[in-house]
Amino acid sequence: MAATRMRACVLVPATALALAALTAASAAAQVAQQRSTEVPEMLRERGIVGYADRLSVQPGETIRFMVSSEEPEYRADIVRLIHGDANPNGPGFKETLVETPVSGDYAGRRQELPFGSYVVVPDSPALRLGGSFTVTAWIAPTTPGVSFGERAAQGVVTKWSAGVAGGYGVFIDEEGRLSLRLGSADGAAETLHAEPPLRAWRSAIPGAARPRPHGVPTAWYFVAVSYDADTGRVVFVQRPQTRFPGDATRATVERTAAVRGAGPNELPLLMAAHWSGNGAAREADGHYNGKIDNPRVYARPLDAAEIDAVERGEGPDDALADWDFAADIESDIVSDRSPRGLHGRTVNAPTRAVTGHTWNATVMDFKQARDQYSAIYFHDDDLVDAGWDAGFELRVPDDLASGVYAARLRTADNEDYAPFFVRPRRGAATARIAFLVPTFSYLAYARTGREGEGQLSLYSTHADGSGITYSSALRPITNMRPKITTRNPWQFMADTHLIDWFDAKGFAVDIITDHDLHHEGLSLVEPYNVVLTGTHPEYTSTEMLDALEAYLSGGGRLMYMGGNGFYWITSLDPTGRYIEVRRAHGTEAWQGAAGEHYHATTGEFGGLWRFRGRAPQRLVGTGFTAQGFDRNSPFRRMPGSFDPRAAFIFEGLDENALIGEHPSLVLEVGAAGSELDRVDYALGSPAHTLVLARSFGHSDAYQHVVEEVNTSDSRQGGTENVLVYADMAYLEYPNGGAVFSTSSIAWSGSLSYNDYDNDVSRITENVLRRFAADEPIPWPGNADAAP
Repeated sequence: MAATRMRACVLVPATALALAALTAASAAAQVAQQRSTEVPEMLRERGIVGYADRLSVQPGETIRFMVSSEEPEYRADIVRLIHGDANPNGPGFKETLVETPVSGDYAGRRQELPFGSYVVVPDSPALRLGGSFTVTAWIAPTTPGVSFGERAAQGVVTKWSAGVAGGYGVFIDEEGRLSLRLGSADGAAETLHAEPPLRAWRSAIPGAARPRPHGVPTAWYFVAVSYDADTGRVVFVQRPQTRFPGDATRATVERTAAVRGAGPNELPLLMAAHWSGNGAAREADGHYNGKIDNPRVYARPLDAAEIDAVERGEGPDDALADWDFAADIESDIVSDRSPRGLHGRTVNAPTRAVTGHTWNATVMDFKQARDQYSAIYFHDDDLVDAGWDAGFELRVPDDLASGVYAARLRTADNEDYAPFFVRPRRGAATARIAFLVPTFSYLAYARTGREGEGQLSLYSTHADGSGITYSSALRPITNMRPKITTRNPWQFMADTHLIDWFDAKGFAVDIITDHDLHHEGLSLVEPYNVVLTGTHPEYTSTEMLDALEAYLSGGGRLMYMGGNGFYWITSLDPTGRYIEVRRAHGTEAWQGAAGEHYHATTGEFGGLWRFRGRAPQRLVGTGFTAQGFDRNSPFRRMPGSFDPRAAFIFEGLDENALIGEHPSLVLEVGAAGSELDRVDYALGSPAHTLVLARSFGHSDAYQHVVEEVNTSDSRQGGTENVLVYADMAYLEYPNGGAVFSTSSIAWSGSLSYNDYDNDVSRITENVLRRFAADEPIPWPGNADAAP
């Protein structure tokens, strides 16, 4: 698809042919991206948007709501969400107004989204350079001369604002050239540049959204800019790190500056950005796309030999600042190795634990060779915290029942919902049943923008084509909302089918979240007889898996109510603001670069849990086998369903009837669809796992998962591949524990058919009533021994 011009957060990539025909700079100009600190057009079209400062809250705690409105006034109310799907073929949208002090009218105003990551170093007298200096760094610019889809200078190392007198900065200018800006104390400013322009760097990623152009070399650059205040002599050095000689972008260029000595300013120093024209506003602009490695500042002009030594990783030991990006990878700290300790912090979470210019492809784990991971990857569309001012707040009433809630925001013509989840007070369960809201998975799919465009989710790419690895809830998430009209409700919308079913059947249920489970572990779920998952709990942390395994082994029961669960290794950053995923070896939207499969937040190996020896089959008996989105299929009972151990599951059902052969709110008909799981004893399904029912008749739109395709062929579709099906499964754990797995995302879409009186609803109710009972589930007599 050719790149098109639109006000969006994510590029629509050009074809490889077009990229080959364009220079790196002109190709980068095709990126569709709005400017920093702007609300994207699709958010303005919504009229009003909002988000909460947390997803999970307890009675007695205070939750704040951030709102951006195009109208001068809006109405806010707190509502309990019961059924978020407005599909007229189902129960319809259901909500209940909650009387709280929040209800009322509020002044509305537009709030902006501060896109772009960078490093900020607090101002210091040492950095207020008034004389000579040299700045050096290794850089791998991915869109030289282009920021936010427009021709713009990008900051590399800057203490500069056009609105503030004095300062200096090393930039890549609008033409993709290495440049220097100098400002005198009297307000005069000067820009000098090198030649020729730098080429765009591209990581070698198979199937990348922005692949390397054909016939155009790509490389890291060592760059140095030396300035002699006495003579005005400026020396630019740019040296590509190439395997072959004759690179035309290798250059040493001399210029003479009219400004003799930069005037000091009190702005913080930035890396990968510069301050906006209004320095007083302290807004970052000119965001850089690409990697930066080991920037240094010297308070004198280095000679050629000294610059050569810096390139070799040596150099003079009198650096004013020598930032080591290899230190503190797991945090937002940027350490300065000089005696001055001019440490900084990252803003908006640029990607760390990425290969630097010294990576030699022999080490894959950054913890084993941190010096080879001394780079940070910055993006002009990174966003971790929108930082909006709160419009109002709610102290959660002490008597408010656990449930799914939202702040309902309305103007005269528009409406939005900012969902949140009220859990019980810590250590004070109010029911025997808990519903585990898959908030990690919600964040993985979380978009900020128009439905269908996948912006800022872990399924989209940055403007330069690299995959998005971090996702935060501190922004308006436009697909974690009710009332989204679609034939394939996903994540939050689909999970409200279960919330509605609980309500219709009269089950008392506590709401807990992935975030709660990650932080509290076993103690969170231990009070409950049974825990139910959402329809697609795909993203799971080590802490969550450990807690669920301990819960089951201790006698807990788990109802796995979806498909493709417990699939991606997921971590939470130490501040709790965002999740991290490194994609590798699975069915995925993009691939991580070589050497970059370990998580920066925790240091653990990323990718699929199955390649860490913890396939979903080990926990719930089934794991991901196929996906497709044309239509669902029914289940047919298997011999395991007639085992006396499973008799309670099928009580009241015709033993010959197909299961789920009726209308659904997910893909219109059938209970087995969208994403499917199967029992696989080789991958860890316990030997006593019963296959209760198996789906059949899937079309070729359903494809076998790529991680199991050893040889490419055309026989992976549902009409030919013998592994394209879903297994409904049941297994017991010791001490009275058990698992029931639907193994289908579409299962819950069938619950409400015929006023909740159908076989899918009956099976779910049979299992839930037995699992919620206090009586332990006996260990199967035909099993060799309890595990």
